[in-house]
Amino acid sequence: MPYLIADDLPHEPAGVRFRRLVERGGIAQLPGAHNGMAALQARRAGFEGLYLSGAAMTASMGIPDVGMITVDEVCFFVRQVARASGLPLLVDGDTGYGEALNVMHMVRSFEDAGAGAVHIEDQLLPKKCGHLNDKKLADAHDMAAKVAAARKARRHLYVIARTDAAASEGMDGAVARAKLYLEAGADAIFPEAMTSAEMFREFASRVKAPLLANMTEFGRTPFFTASEFEAMGYSMVIWPVSSMRVSAKASSDLYAAIARDGGTQNMVDRMQTRAELYETIGLHDYEALDASIVTTVLPTAS
Repeated sequence: MPYLIADDLPHEPAGVRFRRLVERGGIAQLPGAHNGMAALQARRAGFEGLYLSGAAMTASMGIPDVGMITVDEVCFFVRQVARASGLPLLVDGDTGYGEALNVMHMVRSFEDAGAGAVHIEDQLLPKKCGHLNDKKLADAHDMAAKVAAARKARRHLYVIARTDAAASEGMDGAVARAKLYLEAGADAIFPEAMTSAEMFREFASRVKAPLLANMTEFGRTPFFTASEFEAMGYSMVIWPVSSMRVSAKASSDLYAAIARDGGTQNMVDRMQTRAELYETIGLHDYEALDASIVTTVLPTAS
């Protein structure tokens, strides 16, 4: 239920709730929600946590995911997703938006905006999607310093260190980096762009920590279900850009139909109805709340 009218708003910090979601056992399923509407729909579907992808944010802004956006721009998305859903939210922190002090600023800003967790990665700018080629990695000790800075700055935020090293340094390099990041204070590890079940299993057997799996479409990772990732030793799974991909495909089809047909008459059966929209965003509840607070007072005749 929308945050102004919800009677079950959480009182604990989002980071505390995110940690509990991970530590209760099983696998935390965190679908991407690229805006407040997607967040509401995900909650209504029964999910207990969400993910905010840098690739989805930037694509929805019409720009590529190369590290261009700022902490304040990300916080705009964090606030709307966290407020709309009330769920603990994992946020893509890219490379931390700079060095150690910038990472500390990011952590405090994300906490203030309502995030429950963040992951930072060991790429150099301009960064790339983890499933593309030619990624340039930061020195492992420089990345560890960022992890330590995040740990020092956080009040409750759950800190996940992502490593993109498997593609260029092999499994041994990825495992060595993961262990260094855990020593620096990471709560969990995100091994990016694993290409087989064997790789996922080997990493999990060698890194004893909560692990995050990325189930993105059109990438290097074959399709696995949440239960399959759990069996391979993973505590969390994200579907980062899926909501944006489906929405973008639908809106592309809509614009093509308007151009072709001169109107939307042939697309109505693919739309959320007005009643469904108002029910999702809680319009009538807001109207009732407003009426209960502000009552029109008619002027009296003198």
